[in-house]
Amino acid sequence: MRLDVVDLKRFYDSPLGGMAHEMIARRIHALWPDARGLDMAGLGYAAPYLTPYLSSARRIVAAMPGQQGGEAWPEDGRCASALVEETALPFRDNAFDRVIVAHGLEESDALRAMLTEVWRISAGEGRVILIAPSRVSLWSLSDASPFGHGRPFTRIQLSRLLRDCGLEPMAWSRALYAPPRGWGVIARSAPGWEIIGDMLWPGLGGVILVEARKRVAIPPRGSAPAFATAPARA
Repeated sequence: MRLDVVDLKRFYDSPLGGMAHEMIARRIHALWPDARGLDMAGLGYAAPYLTPYLSSARRIVAAMPGQQGGEAWPEDGRCASALVEETALPFRDNAFDRVIVAHGLEESDALRAMLTEVWRISAGEGRVILIAPSRVSLWSLSDASPFGHGRPFTRIQLSRLLRDCGLEPMAWSRALYAPPRGWGVIARSAPGWEIIGDMLWPGLGGVILVEARKRVAIPPRGSAPAFATAPARA
């Protein structure tokens, strides 16, 4: 059972959620500094992480699973969100150059089917970032955030899952070394926690981020063989 979109938005509007968003967004930006001329999608509740790319991406959409519920996004301007079935996304093959999956893995009832759809809609040279709660962290043990709901993962589990779904892991990082508390002193010192955590206990971050690429010659298990090509540009 997925968390409701109202609960997810409430979390990101809170001091703890603001801190979590900032620390995770830093990691994403380090991998993808900009998205000029690219087509981007988010799956799950990825809107907070897509927002910085609104002004540069060629096209952008936040796909929100029906079990979670949807909301209008962005708050200003033309709506770029859609309510979807996660195992049958309403997008053509090879549609997106970049895909972010946030709050999508831990509560999915059809994990491999969902990631097979991510493989399908990713362009031939597409990249995917998945954000998942770490099994070895305080965040996965706390109900204070959405990262404490559903299933947490280890790096090995994520690596096997991605390869089963035709996605090749390329880069790994972690975020959220500060305790899952919204106290002002912790929120203000979160960047310091990230620096110290990377140096002293790199395996204990609250979330795992992995960037993967689509393997075009090796389709996901159970799918028909296909060689993907990037869509023609208008």
